Amino acid sequence: MSGPALAPGREDVIALLAEQGECAPEAVGERIDSLQLAWLVHAVEERYGVRLDLDDDELEAMDTVEGAVAVLGTAMTGAAPDRGAT
Repeated sequence: MSGPALAPGREDVIALLAEQGECAPEAVGERIDSLQLAWLVHAVEERYGVRLDLDDDELEAMDTVEGAVAVLGTAMTGAAPDRGAT
């Protein structure tokens, strides 16, 4: 039986955003726009095999890298495995 997925840390979030933006991690800014946020949530769900059920307040708090790390850390503690992923 496996435990909950580890949440991505700051370096992981930056690496995912760099991948999305096709740029070096050093070029990733602290702010996260709405398109980056949608992609980040999708990428985390795919990479970690979880389904995130984030409310509007949580999504709003993810407007920075630091905010995203904090929200993902909390959300992934109780996230259910995504058994419907293909």
